[in-house]
Amino acid sequence: MTSAMFASTSPLTGEPIGEFPISGAAEVQAAIDRAQIAARWWADLGWNGRRARLMAFKGVVAMRSEELAELMHREGGKPVEDALMEVLLTLEHIDWATRNSRRILGERSVRPSLFTLNFKATLTYEPVGVVGVIGPWNYPVFTPVGSIGYALAAGNAVIFKPSEWTPAVGAWLVDAFAQVVPEQPVLQLLTGDGSTGALLCSAGLGAVAFTGSTAVGRKVMAACAATMTPVVIEAGGKDAVLIDADADLVKTVDSVAFGAFSNAGQTCVAVERVYVHEDVYDEFLSLLAAKARELHPGTSMDSSYGPMTMPKQVEIVRSQVTDALSRGAVAVVGGIDSADARVIMPIVLAEVPETSTAMTDETFGPMVAVNKVRSLDEAVDRANATPYGLAASIFGRDRAKCEAAARRLRVGMVSINSWVMYAGFPALPWGGVGDSGVGRIHGADGLRAFTRAKSVVRERFALPISLVSFERKPGTTELLAKAMKKIHGPRPWHR
Repeated sequence: MTSAMFASTSPLTGEPIGEFPISGAAEVQAAIDRAQIAARWWADLGWNGRRARLMAFKGVVAMRSEELAELMHREGGKPVEDALMEVLLTLEHIDWATRNSRRILGERSVRPSLFTLNFKATLTYEPVGVVGVIGPWNYPVFTPVGSIGYALAAGNAVIFKPSEWTPAVGAWLVDAFAQVVPEQPVLQLLTGDGSTGALLCSAGLGAVAFTGSTAVGRKVMAACAATMTPVVIEAGGKDAVLIDADADLVKTVDSVAFGAFSNAGQTCVAVERVYVHEDVYDEFLSLLAAKARELHPGTSMDSSYGPMTMPKQVEIVRSQVTDALSRGAVAVVGGIDSADARVIMPIVLAEVPETSTAMTDETFGPMVAVNKVRSLDEAVDRANATPYGLAASIFGRDRAKCEAAARRLRVGMVSINSWVMYAGFPALPWGGVGDSGVGRIHGADGLRAFTRAKSVVRERFALPISLVSFERKPGTTELLAKAMKKIHGPRPWHR
């Protein structure tokens, strides 16, 4: 039976990039069957065997990075320079996961307690087997490899279902891996739409990693719950920037503009809300407006940013602008007419009611809302007043004050005097809270997300007193209780 096909077309020109199958139940099951065999082979290679192959994969991606960036530009629309930066950042994550997997996941001894002095304990992290990765279109390399690379380093086989908007990029990654691991299909590609992803979620895999909207993330969790499949979900965000009165405004404006408008705002951690101290509000708004007007979005190689990858996002941006203006917001740069075409011009709104959709719903477009606050504390409170909780940024010169504000923010990641720089630390976990998802990728948490912990204890020598026996001698428990009172009983406490 021949699978139905779908086409990938460039948002820049409308030219066809390629045709890909919509994988159905038979194709999904066949991929899983192959992956289960490949997973055992891959796990049996051991740390050194996997490391050699993952390092070779990293080398292929590095040497062909310009080729991959050009494909990302054609299929997704982002400028080549931005695409290349995404690829280079991805290399760092492959490298870190590969180099650190044994240290984090390898067998280690665990100290005994008073109850277990005669036992030896070890903790190991075993691969879950087959991991399904459902990737996004906005960062079609960095984001899925943040799961794929870590899952592979942990000893799993991976089935990768890229977004239907960027299947060619997904195919490139899988083909590049097959060049260095031709023996078994350790990393496989399944293309298709939401129906293909749903089949993966209900297949009872070892784990599923998903990046996408909160609404779809809930569906993924529900489908995986039926088979108790662990999930890692990075969903939407409504990220805020908090600007104190003493911030370096030139640096701050540069970071906010890039965070709001780069990749046409199609970033899960994009700057969508800005809370500025009233003492510098007018100056900041003027500088941001000037910076926004300097940008030149379009479809050429040197555009500041490209078109919306998904056409429906144009209407979402337009509806949020319309709602904000109808509620009294001020259009400082751009407006409703800025979202008339697939290339959306920069939009800066001010005095935006907190109840408008521009402040409550994820925009995923080149629009930013700027509001005035009386203090950094008020900015924290407003930033937290959302069900989302992915990331945030704080700008100010008082380090202690900024760090205190960072601790109060209900998010998974915070950047102080910068935007998104947590992404540059492979050792740091990436993820959010609330409607922004569950679980973490990257870092030690990202490696452990694709494993199951196993505890093993072994008796080293027998004791004359057994605590877990019907032959326990009278008075044993009472003696133990007295010892515990001496060890754990109250004693003077000093600050």
